[in-house]
Amino acid sequence: MITITAATGRLGRLVIAELLERGVPAGEIVAAVRSPQKAADLAERGVQVRRADYDQPETLEPAFAGTDKLLLIPSAVYGQRFPQMKNAVQAAVAARVPLVAYASFVNAATSTLRLADEHRQAEACIRESGLPFVFLRNGAYIELYCGELGDLAPVLEAGVMIGSGGNGKISGVTRPDLAAAAAVVLTGDGPANKAYDLGGEAFSLADVAAEFAAQSGKPLVYQDLPVEEYAKALAGWGVPQPFADLLADTSFAITRGDWYTDSADLQQLIGRPATPLANVVTAALKAL
Repeated sequence: MITITAATGRLGRLVIAELLERGVPAGEIVAAVRSPQKAADLAERGVQVRRADYDQPETLEPAFAGTDKLLLIPSAVYGQRFPQMKNAVQAAVAARVPLVAYASFVNAATSTLRLADEHRQAEACIRESGLPFVFLRNGAYIELYCGELGDLAPVLEAGVMIGSGGNGKISGVTRPDLAAAAAVVLTGDGPANKAYDLGGEAFSLADVAAEFAAQSGKPLVYQDLPVEEYAKALAGWGVPQPFADLLADTSFAITRGDWYTDSADLQQLIGRPATPLANVVTAALKAL
């Protein structure tokens, strides 16, 4: 039995789709979700749906019962991820889960990102639990740089894309590629107690702007801002100040190499090159 937490999220759904594509019977997949009604489509396909709320620990052990491999995908609630993962790890221990895979951050052990702190804590908690583990240290989603964080149309109209990444490189990767890597780990017999740094071909924010300009035929340049000014600009567009500060820190971390890896783990796991930036830009422009 393979159990996926946060299974109705974008990554979770893609992992389940990959497992089904790889021939795993639907009845041997558990979608562990906070709101089972949101997983009705998965249930219709034969996937087991179990309630599993990170903030209600009593729901977790029953959800993990009979699990052979468990993929823990953290929630999007910054500041609550580690307490939630601690609850999940304790439940996995109680349910005697033979292998826990955790969707972490690239360079989690050394990253200066504020967002990385809870991933580091979660990894330490899993190690200390004694459970066999695999850390899937996911690179930055390319989709985030191609319109997911805001409307692309005004950016293309203004001809300026802003950030605080300097000339730093991002080993970006798409969610489908990360889901494929997770599915390989969950269906394979690879070694336990291993960490994979999962990143694709590196690009800078200036490269993102250049690719949009080339494909759209509209001039677009990247303008680098001091991190405080970038946060202020985001807040001016209506982003709540705490989140604006977090986004600016995430961008500035590019300059420190936190989003870069030369690891070939992703390509080796999925058996093909990672999806390039150009493909994601093409899809984003088609969606406008």
